[in-house]
Amino acid sequence: MTNVLQAPDPQPSPSPLLRFYRSPIGKKLVSGLTGLALVTFVVVHLVGNLWLWAGRQAYNAYAHRLESWGGLLYAIEALLLLALLVHMAVGLEIFVGRLRARPQGYQRYQSVGGDSLQSLGSRSMVVTGATLGVFLVAHLLTFKFGPYYSTELQGETVRDLARLVVEVFRQPAPTLIYSAVLLGLGVHLRHGLWSALQSLGLLQGPQRLLAVGASLVLAIAIVLGFGVLPWAVFLGAIT
Repeated sequence: MTNVLQAPDPQPSPSPLLRFYRSPIGKKLVSGLTGLALVTFVVVHLVGNLWLWAGRQAYNAYAHRLESWGGLLYAIEALLLLALLVHMAVGLEIFVGRLRARPQGYQRYQSVGGDSLQSLGSRSMVVTGATLGVFLVAHLLTFKFGPYYSTELQGETVRDLARLVVEVFRQPAPTLIYSAVLLGLGVHLRHGLWSALQSLGLLQGPQRLLAVGASLVLAIAIVLGFGVLPWAVFLGAIT
């Protein structure tokens, strides 16, 4: 008998969708879409936090309305978790790809073609992103899965989430840590917002500089919106 060497079966080619994702443009597009979804959540969460200025009952009523959504709320939370995990994974993959392309970092950053939009935010996205991820876990453990206090609201027993928020931010350590993380959030958003829009192909010419300025304004507004509340509690303006 004659032994015949057979060539190994060729590997099946990846699907067009997978090939697109593996491309630099595909990764940026996924990062941009998931990033915008997370920013939308941050803004909605900020609006919810502002209810505490209207008093404990108003804040607890808002939280209770959300809980009454039941399965819909769980579905939204699952989608947000998926968006967060995908956003972090893609961001890390992009970062590692850049390191492999240039293992030795730049001694200084300089534009070689027009105005450079390199910033602290663009160079620290992985660091600030990882910090926000760790903080999110601690934040959920403190508030969503933290102590359950009960209160009466229009004859119904509901969770007294306002009491928990006030108890936490009466302490200096959580207030300071929360404020420090907010600065990281601002730095992350300042670059991430306009970068996401650019990845989606929505910025052309002068629109890019306009988006950079708008991203800075929105990042500052979000940081101040979140940051004022814990200090108001700590200083006794909200009780």
